[in-house]
Amino acid sequence: MDIRKVKKLIELLEESDIAEIEIKEGEEAVRISRLSSTAQAHVAYQPPAAPAPIAAAPAPVREPEAAPAAPLAAGNNIQSPMVGTFYRSPSPSTPPFVEIGTHVEVGDVVCIVEAMKMMNQIEADHAGVVEAILVTDGEPVEYDQPLIRIG
Repeated sequence: MDIRKVKKLIELLEESDIAEIEIKEGEEAVRISRLSSTAQAHVAYQPPAAPAPIAAAPAPVREPEAAPAAPLAAGNNIQSPMVGTFYRSPSPSTPPFVEIGTHVEVGDVVCIVEAMKMMNQIEADHAGVVEAILVTDGEPVEYDQPLIRIG
């Protein structure tokens, strides 16, 4: 949307008794609203929506890398602090942060959970040896879901 059009909309809003106006042109949208009768108009620009992702061929079904043999003890698991996607390494071309048998200290990065395009490094909250990786790389995870078991 042309900035001149936005400026013209602001002028029209200031000259009228209208408190808010929203205009859509194709995929672009602009909302202009007054904060109060003495405040300047506020302009919020909404960028065009991202195109819908193209459906890829279904990925082959893979079993978790290490299925837990016993009930999961909450004290020994690193749990997901958010809903997102689990990744074992910072990028597909780099090795995983940890493998089964890796010794970790408190604060060591053990995996990443991507949430809303933000890569959140998950750190070990206790020291020990990685006994099991409970989630497959690239798999969606829920809040408080066990990710890695440390013994």
